[in-house]
Amino acid sequence: MKKYVILGWLVIVLGLGAYAEGKVDESAVASADGETSYAFGMMIGSNLKELGLTFNYNAFMQGMKAVLEDMSTTLTMDEAISKVQIAYLEAMNKQTEEAMAKEQAFFEENAKKPGIQITDSGLQYEVITEGTGPKPVLTDTVQVHYRGTFIDGTVFDSSHDRGEPAEFPLFRVIPGWSEGLQLMSVGSSYRLYIPSELGYGEQGAGGVIPPYSVLIFEVELLSVMQNTEDAASDE
Repeated sequence: MKKYVILGWLVIVLGLGAYAEGKVDESAVASADGETSYAFGMMIGSNLKELGLTFNYNAFMQGMKAVLEDMSTTLTMDEAISKVQIAYLEAMNKQTEEAMAKEQAFFEENAKKPGIQITDSGLQYEVITEGTGPKPVLTDTVQVHYRGTFIDGTVFDSSHDRGEPAEFPLFRVIPGWSEGLQLMSVGSSYRLYIPSELGYGEQGAGGVIPPYSVLIFEVELLSVMQNTEDAASDE
């Protein structure tokens, strides 16, 4: 029974990547059952499309109908589970390879731009404005204004949009932030180009930041708020 439940969740997570041709049968969708079924189709379709799988819509419908109507199937449920898992892993591996290649290409090209500096960790940054105040250390809490974007320019987070600066201890943020902010003096504005290994890595974050994402932050260091005497005890 557990395997059947796993398959059900895998199908929902994977979704449906291709759509039937022709117009929507509005009369079929109009009923309560129809709307619910259509909603499942949309959700499944959206998720499988994101995976980029090559998908046979007719075969999918035959398999679903066979199970729902207790018809004979060409695969056992164990075989179906195995094929779904393999397809899912292959799609995820392909996405990972493409994302890593895109990240590498970005940093190689970005490094050639005037004003780009690179640290030993691979963090790239450029100075927009150099301040004259003190520099924070890892145990400090800082106040900053920032805007975070992906390499296509999409904004995923911004203290400016919220209308107030952010405050946080440097030891509690991603390594790219911790390192980058310690390079800055109060009053500085830097642009940080953070590789995924100094950001959210292969996991991404909260459905907002995909795995292996390059993060670009334009950061203004407003002040060093306080010193935390024992940062390690709070980690």
